[in-house]
Amino acid sequence: MATKRTASAAWQGNLKGGKGTVSTASGTLKSTPYSFAMRFENAPGTNPEELIAAAEAGCFAMALSADLGDAGFTPDNVDAKATVTLDTVNGKPTLTNMHLVVSAKVPKIDAKKFQEIANGTKAGCPISRALNMPITLEAKLES
Repeated sequence: MATKRTASAAWQGNLKGGKGTVSTASGTLKSTPYSFAMRFENAPGTNPEELIAAAEAGCFAMALSADLGDAGFTPDNVDAKATVTLDTVNGKPTLTNMHLVVSAKVPKIDAKKFQEIANGTKAGCPISRALNMPITLEAKLES
């Protein structure tokens, strides 16, 4: 059975002087503001790229836990950080890559097996599969 999730955005004004809000059906984001400065000038606040990075980090952490479980390992914890790069390509703002940094404490697994599973998760995570950009991974097994 397919699952659908809904989000919405509203924008008022021109690109640089305008402002917008994003909301999710769950209410986690509710009229959360965003603007040109938040997106392109590092002003405090959210932006679409940050939300994509959050989706990738959350998806990857859950998927890695599932893949470890399928291989017979139960992680104590999985911490994932995703960084998406917004650059200009052919004069257009473009997401050019995603970099994941993951650390996990997983009893009874060796580093080689952990790397193998983490790399498989990178290829199989639903958000990773939806992104049309290279994804790099640094995966560290905690002792």
